[in-house]
Amino acid sequence: MERFGKIRINLAKLLEESGLSKNMLSHRAEMQRTQLNHYCSNTITRLDIEVLARLCTVLNCEIGDLLEFIPPEEEDEFQERLETQICQG
Repeated sequence: MERFGKIRINLAKLLEESGLSKNMLSHRAEMQRTQLNHYCSNTITRLDIEVLARLCTVLNCEIGDLLEFIPPEEEDEFQERLETQICQG
């Protein structure tokens, strides 16, 4: 259980909506492809505000489009639904 909730990075969704490839986004945002992959998969532990600014600029979005706060109770509900689906399927 996440005591304080967590931050979800919606980069994969925004990238899909933009029509850009990961290679093109990494080039335009001047970041390594592996770093971009970590942002897309929500596996980073420290946000870099310079990277966030570059992503928002290239994707023409607001920081609230890119980052989403998930309260602890909603995260718990999501995990329970996920575990139920795995067990059933």
